[in-house]
Amino acid sequence: MTFSNMSVDPIASGPLARRPSRGVVVRHGAHAVTIGGDAPVVVQSMTNTDTADAIGTAIQVKELARAGSEIVRITVNTPEAAAAVPAIREQLDRMGVDVPLVGDFHYNGHLLLRDYPECAQALSKYRINPGNVGKGAKRDSQFAQMIETAIRYDKPVRIGVNWGSLDQALLARIMDENAARAQPWSAQAVMYEALITSAIENAQRAEEIGLAREKIVLSCKVSGVQDLIAVYRELGKRCDYALHLGLTEAGMGSKGIVASTAALSVLLQEGIGDTIRISLTPEPGGDRTKEVVVGQEILQTMGLRKFTPMVIACPGCGRTTSTVFQELADDIQTFLREQMPTWKQEYPGVEAMNVAVMGCIVNGPGESKHANIGISLPGTGESPAAPVFVDGEKVATLRGERIVDEFKTIVLDYVQKNYGREATVS
Repeated sequence: MTFSNMSVDPIASGPLARRPSRGVVVRHGAHAVTIGGDAPVVVQSMTNTDTADAIGTAIQVKELARAGSEIVRITVNTPEAAAAVPAIREQLDRMGVDVPLVGDFHYNGHLLLRDYPECAQALSKYRINPGNVGKGAKRDSQFAQMIETAIRYDKPVRIGVNWGSLDQALLARIMDENAARAQPWSAQAVMYEALITSAIENAQRAEEIGLAREKIVLSCKVSGVQDLIAVYRELGKRCDYALHLGLTEAGMGSKGIVASTAALSVLLQEGIGDTIRISLTPEPGGDRTKEVVVGQEILQTMGLRKFTPMVIACPGCGRTTSTVFQELADDIQTFLREQMPTWKQEYPGVEAMNVAVMGCIVNGPGESKHANIGISLPGTGESPAAPVFVDGEKVATLRGERIVDEFKTIVLDYVQKNYGREATVS
């Protein structure tokens, strides 16, 4: 039987339908971000400054927000940090940064929220780790105190379970139940069950206290790719709470990027996950905003969101001995990302634009024609000319030392003509 005569279903493309979840609104003033429901997957990040340093923290929050973080989490671990939160919020408001702030609480969160009501009010959302809210009889009352504060100030809560700080009493209970089984589970399965049970039971306890289901986000963070996939698949089956995705410690550099991409892409493809964070360990002196860029690129390359024009560039080979195409690709990618804070206001839809920067004649013209704007730079032994294509048509041939500047001008002209408000109206 030939392929053309085979009776087969068409090849499916694109991610599966999103898992149904309750939409949780995270708000600062008039600005609101929705997690779950019909909202797109949200990218968030976290500062690594000392929160007691209000100015330093506000500056980093601004950098993360400018890079595209739609929610930013800050550590609230000391009285000094709690006291600084209102000043951080005020400084951000003065800078015109309306990104919602999430307070990350462990161990003493019930005391800080009680003793610093201005902090409780200034935050847009709380993150509570049920494994770190107290032990024994104190645990339930301290958890309840934090939830009651969230209710009082109308704040949503992420109940974030972490396998590095799992509630030991709950884990012991699950282990005892497992020991009584005719066929006990593996230690790994017991850990998965403890994570999922902790998240769901604490969410149910929060609801019993009075927190609305539409105010709850859950997470069950681990560090292993396969562990994360297994836990969230099961968690997604058992509840309709909005889910936050992310590895606890993704790692540094390419390892962290690859691990996060491998884990989150599988889950997102299956429709699981409403908000993500890429927990990269920064290089010494590195830029914290890299985790935001990686999160955006995962969603954009999967076709789930559009954040910034994408640059398609060839990997290079023996035909592309010149480094000009590499430098141009990097320059254009940086140029486009730097323009986006302004462009997204002035040129709606520009984030869907594709730009191709190719290095030789083999695939260069073809790839350039498929992009909105493309340039095919000369490879080894080729004519020293760079044809430029706009929407599939050749519009110019660039030569000489000003190719980079001339190509940028063409890109900017295309953006202004095709995405400006006048172009949108016409």
